[in-house]
Amino acid sequence: MKYVYSSLDIGTDSVKIVVCELNKNRLNLLAASSVKSKGIKRGLITNVEEATESLKQAFKDIESMLGIKIKEVIASVPCYLADYSIVKGNVQINRENNVITGDDIVEVFENSIGDKDLENNKVVTIIPIDFTLDDDRVVTEPRGLKSKTLNSRSILVRTPKKNIYSVISILKSIGVEVVDLSLNNIGDIYALKGQNTYDKVGAIINIGYATTTVSLYNKDVIVRSSIIPMGSKDIDNDIAYIYKITPKDANKIKEKFALAHKRYASMNDFYEDENIDQKIKISQYEASEIVMSRIEEILNLAKNEINVLTNRQMQYIIVTGGTSNMAHFEYILQDVFGKNVSVGSVKMTGIRNNKFSSAVGNIVYFINKLKLRGKSYTMITNDDSETLGSTKRNIIDGMNDTMLGKVFGHFFSDKED
Repeated sequence: MKYVYSSLDIGTDSVKIVVCELNKNRLNLLAASSVKSKGIKRGLITNVEEATESLKQAFKDIESMLGIKIKEVIASVPCYLADYSIVKGNVQINRENNVITGDDIVEVFENSIGDKDLENNKVVTIIPIDFTLDDDRVVTEPRGLKSKTLNSRSILVRTPKKNIYSVISILKSIGVEVVDLSLNNIGDIYALKGQNTYDKVGAIINIGYATTTVSLYNKDVIVRSSIIPMGSKDIDNDIAYIYKITPKDANKIKEKFALAHKRYASMNDFYEDENIDQKIKISQYEASEIVMSRIEEILNLAKNEINVLTNRQMQYIIVTGGTSNMAHFEYILQDVFGKNVSVGSVKMTGIRNNKFSSAVGNIVYFINKLKLRGKSYTMITNDDSETLGSTKRNIIDGMNDTMLGKVFGHFFSDKED
């Protein structure tokens, strides 16, 4: 049996799908795909027909790499108006040996959630902070330990119903089941965290296409987030406006020619193109100056947003998103933030672009939940597993409450395997 997991990130500019296999406690990339999206604005579905076609194309693309159909996914929902609150739960361990099982952990989560669903908000996920056993012993993985009581502290994550139902319903319409839900900023910390983030307070800034998400974390657990209505699209628009070219050509200049910082940009290296009226000639220095100006604005806004969200000193700041892949991006980070800032790096062979960080991280988060619960799960059938094993290809890079209940059933209803 192969343990394979698929993760979906629906963005304004692109729909991204990552498929990984867990083998001997190592997560390996099987395929990653990104296709242009339509009908999606700032992560929210605005045109169902166009968004459906984009999703169909994304699944067709990834399935052609793998040679199998993707029928189940972990889906990321928009974090607009997301709410993060600390909740506590407690249960008695009544069995004779007092050994804590995965079912006890599920029960203590259910106890802490209670009726926390509000009229317009629904629970997306619950992230454990720690567990307390007898004699006030605090642990992070209680399964298999002995105690007469199990107490939990967790972060309960909720978003507006429409953020959830729109994603679940559109995927159901194309024959894809949502096995679990998450947020992109939860995925980011699981993809990018390391020894320099554990037991620290920090922030991750994800520069998306239309928006930039600023998220705060304490001990690698998300506690707050905010969205800035500015992203990489604004860089494209700046270049397009100044040189009177199309946003598509402007994007090409940004990604293939310009640098994120003008410090080492060349005045003698030119990009030539034709605008509406005449042929244009752009130096790398000029293009980089435009790009740098907008990135600097985005980062300064993010810096201010961090100060709005908390008065605590950030012990680390990680910047991710497709824009962070630009050459010399680290120089502008140093200009704006000084020390304790870095460009995110997804620690997985085959992932060379930070735009996949959220999708990869949400798979890691899902697997961590399975481990805590004492559960195993795979998103493919035995037949598909055999097909994957025999396929030799280069595959790297290439609603209603019932519906929601089905998603949470995988973690809150099933008995321990």
